[in-house]
Amino acid sequence: MEIKNLVTETRNPATTHIDTMSTLNMVKTINAEDQKVAQAVALTEKQIALAIDEAAKRYAQGGRLVYMGAGTSGRLGVLDAAELMPTYGIKPERAVGLIAGGKGAMFSAVEGAEDSTVLGSTDLNKIKIAINDVVIGLAASGRTPYVVGGLEYAKKKGALTIAVACVPNSVIGQAAEIAIEAVVGPEVVTGSTRMKAGTAQKMILNMISTGVMIKQGKVYQNVMIDVQPTNAKLVDRACRIISETTSVTTEEALAYLKQADNKVDLAIIMAKTKKDKNAAGKLLTRYHGNVSRVLQGE
Repeated sequence: MEIKNLVTETRNPATTHIDTMSTLNMVKTINAEDQKVAQAVALTEKQIALAIDEAAKRYAQGGRLVYMGAGTSGRLGVLDAAELMPTYGIKPERAVGLIAGGKGAMFSAVEGAEDSTVLGSTDLNKIKIAINDVVIGLAASGRTPYVVGGLEYAKKKGALTIAVACVPNSVIGQAAEIAIEAVVGPEVVTGSTRMKAGTAQKMILNMISTGVMIKQGKVYQNVMIDVQPTNAKLVDRACRIISETTSVTTEEALAYLKQADNKVDLAIIMAKTKKDKNAAGKLLTRYHGNVSRVLQGE
């Protein structure tokens, strides 16, 4: 299909005269269009759930989450990868964001980079993509050559391949094992896929990465237990997490946190079981770092 015929490139009849609307009506119109995004994403829930389950298996075997895209899609992938480190305490190499044109493309366009299928495979080859890895290809148009090349290469290497697009029957979807296609319709400003398409991709990535982290035991109840208390705000958050999940005072929570070498999951187990750091650590190891399973076992 020609680019001009893609739904992401067609004109939106609801916004034909947005340039002459009052500011309030402009805002109302954009907001009304944005409300369609969640509805479109909802239609892909089964595919998202499948992606989470399959990606979680690979990640548990030591694999990486590898995001790749161009332009807005690439930036969203890099953002999701970067945010997993401080949020869930993972090592930087476990979440990798690749963008066509390299790091410089995060801040300014690198002309032509997205048009190369070879560049997509080359970037994955550089990081030695392997069978336990998960490659998430992002393209609002569903046809970016950089992403297509990357997904095809990753599939040959045995990695799990997931495509996230905003058009039906996308090219990248056909190149991946799991296709997630949230069709959000024409943009408010024609072709400006940083808007509805970008929001849809961000929502989907939030669900996939959060789901994978939950499956790894990075969340207890509904709180982040691998948060890294590297500043005053995060120390306060860590103490509140420990206090709220174990019913100890914030002062006691801070004491447990210090005893646990700033490891929130370990502090929770110590507070709940009254075991010392070594005994609590052995329990965590036995249950592969899953606090819920530790406490259920005890």
